[in-house]
Amino acid sequence: MARGDDRHQQAMFSYLSSEERVPQDHPLRTIRALVDAVLRDLSPTFDALYAKIGRPSIPPEHLLRTLLLQVLYSVRSERLLMEALQYNLLFRWFVGLNMDEPVWDHSTFSKNRERFLAGDVAQAFFDLVLAQARQRQLLSDEHFTVDATLLEAWASLKSFRPKEEPPATPPDDPGNPTVDFHGERRSNDTHQSTTDPEARLYRKGNGREAKLCYMGHIVMENRHGLVVRAQATIATGTAEADTAEDLIAQLAGASEEEGELLPGSRHRTVGADKAFDTPAFVDAMRALNSTPHVAQKVKGSAIDGRTTRHPGYALSQTFRKRVEESFGWLKTVGLMRKLRHRGTDRVDWMFVFSAAIYNLVRLRTLVAEAAA
Repeated sequence: MARGDDRHQQAMFSYLSSEERVPQDHPLRTIRALVDAVLRDLSPTFDALYAKIGRPSIPPEHLLRTLLLQVLYSVRSERLLMEALQYNLLFRWFVGLNMDEPVWDHSTFSKNRERFLAGDVAQAFFDLVLAQARQRQLLSDEHFTVDATLLEAWASLKSFRPKEEPPATPPDDPGNPTVDFHGERRSNDTHQSTTDPEARLYRKGNGREAKLCYMGHIVMENRHGLVVRAQATIATGTAEADTAEDLIAQLAGASEEEGELLPGSRHRTVGADKAFDTPAFVDAMRALNSTPHVAQKVKGSAIDGRTTRHPGYALSQTFRKRVEESFGWLKTVGLMRKLRHRGTDRVDWMFVFSAAIYNLVRLRTLVAEAAA
């Protein structure tokens, strides 16, 4: 076989479309079909968010598909995302751009973020993805798990300053000033981050370092490990249990209206770790017609043998560990380990949207298994 020439002549025309270049068995094909169905249902919401007259905007469907790719492929910044969209044929096909169609500036996301926040697009997107799982009968309506995790804020400990601090002298290095806070007693009552005022100093347990962070909460159904509720809140000592109660109550209230998920007349179980083994949480779950399958503390447990003696309790303790898979995916793939946005509203929007994408990945696998 003769050696080929190392030619650098660029072809003037291409006779293959991006549709032909993407393999038929590529995982993104199933995800795109699911996403397209969701975006069609969101069309009335988009109509309400945009003006009826004026210059046409970049389609919100394109923006959301691009943000979805950012989460799926762990693209750290929107600048890099636009760079990848410029030359990545797979990305262009998924978003819906032609081969020679120009990409937009990265600042477009910042300009449209407020519009998406106002329309609560992330929660609507999440609900429609969940509706597809419900249509395929993939959701359990009896057995659930709740848990929470810390989300490190986009703020440095150097920015955690006294709230009534007098004007300071200019720093020696504006980019990385020298800050000596050793020996200084700091708390959320007296101090606040100048970078992200809504972030809170929090530590997971004794002997652990304190970080500026938010808290991400998830309710998972135990049949296939799909997230049925997600929310990000300010990190406080009671946020974990309080938000879990609210999310379970939301599900129960929605079920009574829709008659689908969590029917009010059906008893359910709610698994959780030892942090939820408190009288307040246990009583709240029982008031919501739910059996609290929480891991027992060694001393002072709020549940007893009347709960733990049943085989279902052991099953809940086994399946509840799957909620860590969702947290692991959100942090290692979904860019939630170190937040890229500031303020509770933006953090919550991105957390809910990323949880919806996690469900899409799970749905893609479950759909493929059902078809096999």
